[in-house]
Amino acid sequence: MALPKILDDALDTLVVPGFSRIGYLARAGQFDPLSHNALVGKTIVITGPTSGLGKAAAHQLAAMGADLILVGRSAEKLEGTKSELVKGVETQKFHTVVADMGDLDAVRQASQSILEYAPSLHALVHNAGALLKSRQGSPQGYEITIATHVLGPHQMTTDLLSLLRSSSGRVITVSSGGMYGATLPNILRNQSPEISLASYDGTRQYAIAKRIQVTLNEMWAVREPQVSFAAMHPGWADTPGVQESLPAFRRLMKPLLRSSEQGADTICWLASRSENTDSGKFWCDRAVRTIHRLSRTRKSDTPEARTALWQWCTERITQ
Repeated sequence: MALPKILDDALDTLVVPGFSRIGYLARAGQFDPLSHNALVGKTIVITGPTSGLGKAAAHQLAAMGADLILVGRSAEKLEGTKSELVKGVETQKFHTVVADMGDLDAVRQASQSILEYAPSLHALVHNAGALLKSRQGSPQGYEITIATHVLGPHQMTTDLLSLLRSSSGRVITVSSGGMYGATLPNILRNQSPEISLASYDGTRQYAIAKRIQVTLNEMWAVREPQVSFAAMHPGWADTPGVQESLPAFRRLMKPLLRSSEQGADTICWLASRSENTDSGKFWCDRAVRTIHRLSRTRKSDTPEARTALWQWCTERITQ
């Protein structure tokens, strides 16, 4: 039995209860347990699997029987995560692919490795990310937050489309509730997705990237009906990324923060649910959520802005 909608909506509207450990615990009592056999024989790619949400998701997906391809920047950390996953496992396969998701050349190479490892692909989980205090550039010259959260995933999804189509696969993007405060940039009106050095704010840049992720998720769903697309936000989880990037927020909210396992629950549920419907939706705690809470963000989300954004991304991954 699901949590009554009026209570669920109230938790979500009030933000702090809905995004915190309180919201998860209130809803999780009605969750069906994740099946340990749901993903046997299925291959899942997950980026950023060496800490936080990604590591928690990797462990849970492996416990559900999945074969995993782990994509991350550090070979040493990837091997560390892999060694944890293989303990007591005889039949599952785990591969590691070293790539920085902000480096488009490395992403293309990673995609080729994945195509060699996987004859089929059940799910691609875009989880890698970072929130930086100062502006940094990617190897291709793009602002690194946009490169890592937007362009790299757009590149990898494009590269793996043939495999995803043939497998009726799914793409799951880990976004953030922080995107609720960000408007969608309209490139045709000189609103660049990349904040300039002079006015750079890492938290705002992160929110913009997360807004773009959710918008592209909806656009992918329309363009690729053979593949199921889902974006989700994990609520406020006490991850190493939060500890490093938002120390003041963590100190204030620590008693209310979710565990990484709680934040990763919806990732694993989306990967394992039998229905491949509701493509393009935005999820939190196993339920569809609105992508807009503010009139200004809804007003910015125009067909014109969406079309220009898609073209902007596509031009950059094909250069």
